Amino acid sequence: MTQQLRDGFDGLVLEPGEDGYDAARMVWNAMVDRKPAVIARCVSVSDVQAAVQFGRAAGLEIGVRGGGHSVIGLPLADGALLVDLSLMDSVRVDPQIRRARVQGGALLGTMDRAAQIHGLGTPAGNVSHTGVGGLTLGGGTGWLSRLLGLSCDNVVSFEMVTADGSVLRASAQEHPELFWALRGGGGNFGVVTEFEFQLHPVGTRALVVDLHVEPDHAMDALRRWRDLLADAPRPATYLARSAVDGGPRAAVGYVWVGDPDEGRRLLPELRALCSPVVERVVEMSYVELQVSDDDVEGHLLRRYWKGHYLRELPDDAIRAFLAREAGGGFQTGGRLTAWGGAILDTPEDNTAFSHRDAQVEFTTAVGWTDPVEDGSRMAGARYYAQTLEPYASGVYVNALADEGQVGVRRAYNPEKLARLTAVKDRYDPDNVFHLNSNIPPSVAGIGAGPRADAGAGAGDRL
Repeated sequence: MTQQLRDGFDGLVLEPGEDGYDAARMVWNAMVDRKPAVIARCVSVSDVQAAVQFGRAAGLEIGVRGGGHSVIGLPLADGALLVDLSLMDSVRVDPQIRRARVQGGALLGTMDRAAQIHGLGTPAGNVSHTGVGGLTLGGGTGWLSRLLGLSCDNVVSFEMVTADGSVLRASAQEHPELFWALRGGGGNFGVVTEFEFQLHPVGTRALVVDLHVEPDHAMDALRRWRDLLADAPRPATYLARSAVDGGPRAAVGYVWVGDPDEGRRLLPELRALCSPVVERVVEMSYVELQVSDDDVEGHLLRRYWKGHYLRELPDDAIRAFLAREAGGGFQTGGRLTAWGGAILDTPEDNTAFSHRDAQVEFTTAVGWTDPVEDGSRMAGARYYAQTLEPYASGVYVNALADEGQVGVRRAYNPEKLARLTAVKDRYDPDNVFHLNSNIPPSVAGIGAGPRADAGAGAGDRL
């Protein structure tokens, strides 16, 4: 079946039973156990072209994997073709013009390390083993976002293999409507094989402040924390957490990118909010900051998450955040991350990414090992997120799990969704690239469409 693909293919073509197949189909969620018919581990753009053309000729569904962080493993499907970009992971930095060319399979840590050699950086998440591709195509946020905008705001151009196997470059001058769609519209339009990023002089230092609060003082502390957000300096990203393990049920703090001494100037004001019972103030390098949230368990944990954007944070939303209602499932913790700053500098209509006007982002994530707990772990996270939903203004497309088209409609307003559909009609009218948070074309092509299990509740049968 695969000999046509293997001929002239520079990378690896794997089928079930071959060495490396099982490792190549693993993603960042041990619940996902799907078996593609073919895995094409590409090492060049021509490999990607060949894989897409082969998959279409063979009538296979086509999924695209970068870092493998889709929480429900959307790019993987039984009997499908998986285009694996993980071997295309080079990063080339030009410090003179402050640009980085990043291949589609590179991880954030690779880009961070290459840029930091020159004291440069660009907004790039906060977990180093996340893929640059998936993060950026969904929008991309990180510790530099309040200072420099979203990851997608800092993309100068994309190199992409289209559904017919051709290669094009999208920028403000070339294919501008596609350029608009790729900045937040996800992997719906093709296989992005290279990102060109603008880099910025950000230094190499950071400061992390985390103050733990007694339960009786948590509500008042979070109210006061909320009131700091509007005037927060751009190098600071304020955070609040519920359910600090083994002690108080809340914490407030911030991450400062830049001179730690400047960041410490915010500390007295924060201390005054909450009379902390535990205080953590840590200076570190920016590279250390970028790996501080890494998950050492890697692919071994079973995982689930939910999220919301909140345009405002009323007292009732704070109460729900602190209550952590689990609705019969396991109780989970949550995090609120402040937005604003440079995220608002890019006009809402300039990119497909939506919800720039959020005041905070809410996330809850859970990991576990026992399959018996699957249903109750996911139920707990869902219920907790439901208690915050009345205050939500939307959702980050990269935070979607098993919400299906309901989630897609929350991620984009109707006007943007219509515009994204028009781009889909032009570049992927047959919906070849649908193993994602899918934006279907106006009339889907033969044999293409959102996967049957991509609707709400699909996580129960990962």
